[in-house]
Amino acid sequence: MGQGLWRVVRNQQLQQEGYSEQGYLTREQSRRMAASNISNTNHRKQVQGGIDIYHLLKARKSKEQEGFINLEMLPPELSFTILSYLNATDLCLASCVWQDLANDELLWQGLCKSTWGHCSIYNKNPPLGFSFRKLYMQLDEGSLTFNANPDEGVNYFMSKGILDDSPKEIAKFIFCTRTLNWKKLRIYLDERDVLDDLVTLHNFRNQFLPNALREFFRHIHAPEERGEYLETLITKFSHRFCACNPDLMRELGLSPDAVYVLCYSLILLSIDLTSPHVKNKMSKREFIRNTRRAAQNISEDFVGHLYDNIYLIGHVAA
Repeated sequence: MGQGLWRVVRNQQLQQEGYSEQGYLTREQSRRMAASNISNTNHRKQVQGGIDIYHLLKARKSKEQEGFINLEMLPPELSFTILSYLNATDLCLASCVWQDLANDELLWQGLCKSTWGHCSIYNKNPPLGFSFRKLYMQLDEGSLTFNANPDEGVNYFMSKGILDDSPKEIAKFIFCTRTLNWKKLRIYLDERDVLDDLVTLHNFRNQFLPNALREFFRHIHAPEERGEYLETLITKFSHRFCACNPDLMRELGLSPDAVYVLCYSLILLSIDLTSPHVKNKMSKREFIRNTRRAAQNISEDFVGHLYDNIYLIGHVAA
């Protein structure tokens, strides 16, 4: 009872002084808002010349537009920058509102080249009525066709003039494209003379062997089973790695055959260290002994560094 009377008296005193609990919070919020307004004012003062972007972004025509910015009111450079973050689906939806902006050829050109880095048509004079938006739809259609039937997909690209009928052009297209199904791609590479040109596009200069092998298998996926195709990939990689690093090969005394042995050893080691089914993992000493038994000219320190790389970073063909 006494504590209740004390709170009543204390609240009356605070109200007389203008510091009630509610009023105190209101004044604190007011101070914060005032500080924020000062900061915003300083920011607006720093914007010199042209449109006051801050004021434009804060402006609202009506309550219905609250939280919605009309991109047509912004400078074209800023509008294009915002729209460039959209994917094709969202950009098509945006064109329903901002037709001139979202249909701009620069935006669709960026979408095409970010997904399909190389096409023969990029280096040609565009035909009459050419549109990068239409090209994007054709590239997307061709990729879906390739992932169902590789031969039909490539024929589709050629029929539309997107790709030239050349192993080098096809290899560049595959190398710069990430939307192709790797299993279908393997089928295509088995049947066509494109693999050599595809391997030649890789530059392994000054790269550590396991890292170069990882980069190689990111573009050309390793098969799930051992066999002739895996041996072919490793053989072509070994020759390309040696061609890119002639000085290193002389310094270490390595040949393409020795690099082949090392690559195969790295793949087996990757499986051994990362597989949950292998309980007794291969030790560093065992790996050095087994590898040097197959390739005697390789230094023990170099083989040890190979083991450390796999142990710390992981599988070379994941």
